[in-house]
Amino acid sequence: MAEAHQAVAFQFTVTPDGIDLRLSHEALKQIYLSGLHSWKKKFIRFKNGVITGVYPASPSSWLIVVVGVMSTMYAKVDPSLGIIAKINRTLDRTGCMSSQMKHVASGIIFGTGLWVALIVTMRYSLKVLLSYHGWMFAEHGKLSRATKVWMCMVKIFSGRKPMLYSFQTSLPRLPVPAVKDTVNRYLESVKPLMKEGDFKRMTALAEDFAVNLGPKLQWYLKLKSWWATNYVSDWWEKYIYLRGRGPLMVNSNYYAMDLLYVLPTHIQAARAGNTIHAILLYRRQVDREEIKPILLLGSTVPLCSAQWERMFNTSRIPGEETDTIQHVRDSKHIVVFHKGRYFKVWLYHDGRLLRPREIEQQMQRILDDPSEPQAGEAKLAALTAGERVPWARCRQAYFGRGKNKQSLDAVEKAAFFVTLDETEQGYKEEDPVTSMDSYAKSLLHGRCFDRWFDKSFTFIIFKNGKMGLNAEHSWADAPIIGHLWEYVMATDSFQLGYLEDGHCKGDTNPNIPYPTRLQWDLPEECQEVIETSLTSANRLADDIDFHSFPFTAFGKALIKKCRTSPDAFVQLALQLAHYKDMGKFCLTYEASMTRLYREGRTETVRSCTAESCDFVLAMEDPTQTVEQRLRLFKIASEKHQHLYRLAMTGSGIDRHLFCLYVVSKYLAVESPFLKEVLSEPWRLSTSQTPQMSVPY
Repeated sequence: MAEAHQAVAFQFTVTPDGIDLRLSHEALKQIYLSGLHSWKKKFIRFKNGVITGVYPASPSSWLIVVVGVMSTMYAKVDPSLGIIAKINRTLDRTGCMSSQMKHVASGIIFGTGLWVALIVTMRYSLKVLLSYHGWMFAEHGKLSRATKVWMCMVKIFSGRKPMLYSFQTSLPRLPVPAVKDTVNRYLESVKPLMKEGDFKRMTALAEDFAVNLGPKLQWYLKLKSWWATNYVSDWWEKYIYLRGRGPLMVNSNYYAMDLLYVLPTHIQAARAGNTIHAILLYRRQVDREEIKPILLLGSTVPLCSAQWERMFNTSRIPGEETDTIQHVRDSKHIVVFHKGRYFKVWLYHDGRLLRPREIEQQMQRILDDPSEPQAGEAKLAALTAGERVPWARCRQAYFGRGKNKQSLDAVEKAAFFVTLDETEQGYKEEDPVTSMDSYAKSLLHGRCFDRWFDKSFTFIIFKNGKMGLNAEHSWADAPIIGHLWEYVMATDSFQLGYLEDGHCKGDTNPNIPYPTRLQWDLPEECQEVIETSLTSANRLADDIDFHSFPFTAFGKALIKKCRTSPDAFVQLALQLAHYKDMGKFCLTYEASMTRLYREGRTETVRSCTAESCDFVLAMEDPTQTVEQRLRLFKIASEKHQHLYRLAMTGSGIDRHLFCLYVVSKYLAVESPFLKEVLSEPWRLSTSQTPQMSVPY
């Protein structure tokens, strides 16, 4: 009952002497602190908006420019070439200012205009400079004099102390490649995969497209690139992610692992306390834009930061034809799942974030709670693991009002979702293969009803203190989650730490209200849909053959000593392994980022090339010498790196072809070439985001 009393600001009873009004000072205090917290966030957003809006200048530079203009005016020098005098004459018509006031106002107006013009000039100059990507194609470790001069210019126009979104308006737009260039690169990529007759037929289709329909579709795409911030990203999110009707689990969502060989505490609630607090510290930095934008080439070239915006307080909402992404600006709670029950946990107390020991206390209260799940509650999250259409219809039919709507709102508007898992997972030295397989599969799909796959991410803490994360893909790509994840692991181990007994540092707080059980009223019809979705999800999970193991023979340091790209080395190794296994080559998908451009996401690198095929065949040919194989390996490695650079700089194949296909659908015209290209299956997908790779 304690939390019920604290949930109201006042209570009253009617007595013979009149109404007895009793104010709850604690509730009023919490209302005041909550309002104060909201106004602080509004002020911080406003301040950051001003700072980002004038970047690469700073608000204080306005004063410097205005003072400089006023100083020259008082020295009887006109820095405006007559503009100040015209402003003065305009103000003179108002007839409400003294001569001195008009003089000062004219100087301030001109100084402000000059300041804005300087900002626009600096921002446009930076955008032009960042449009140059020749540095990517230079030999590794060797920068030309022109590139060094260019780097100095970028640093001059980049300003000082950038915030998370400072560079957004200075980033160039993703260019639209020429149709003929894309078609030629496509034909080059499929030549080693097709028989001679099939390749001739595809060449004829491609050449016809490049001459006839292609230029018409390209015109619309060019128009979109001039109007929209990015000509790919919105369609990619809409049609590749949100329009997908299959399960998110396994097919789309991905996972992140804990450090393999380090376990700072075996206490589940304590590990949750530190790491949830670390996630909230990171969220605060995102809200305040205190995270520095990621810079490449010796902290010179910025990457787009747009994907950070929806990391927290975000959920994917199912629809019958298409899903939507729901993002709220702030959320003061998380939802925790344990043994089939859902708990709402407030993140603030007395106007501040809960401390690690206090979060541990809340998690322990959930772990100790003896209550049983309500009817249908235990497996409710299976709806998010199955097909999207049944979930969308079920949501509309049974979650539109009453306690179901309130509880679902609590889940979907939570900062993120947490699962206190009942199993023990992690790397075991005595059984490395089985333990790793089990750990990875648990993070990928769990029991199909103990992760909320629609949330931006589900944070998972296992019974033995190991942790992991399952992330929904539509709102952002893996490197964004990777940045959060590395921060959490580093903060947990090196900043927060634990007591000798394994608990979080600090003291418990008995005044914090208990977590609140979410209430559900799920009719039998809804429970039947849940069971159907669970059956579908279990079938998908059981169909996954997962094999993961630690490889310690060598790492990227040794590969780099051989003057070879680690990524190219791994991709060529995968091509060789696939050929040994299947006896043929296949279309291979590797993702590269396009965040050198505003709102850029990914592009495909077609890793199976004529050069990689030559290398693989040489490895399988006993008549080839080591020298010949090494020469072919270097050629194939350089080819792969070149393709990766083309993809990063907007000259990839697949996103352009995808957008041309979308335009053709809008125009209701059929393209045999595009239809065949977009239907080709990717037999091998080799994308990954290694940890310990994100710069801070």
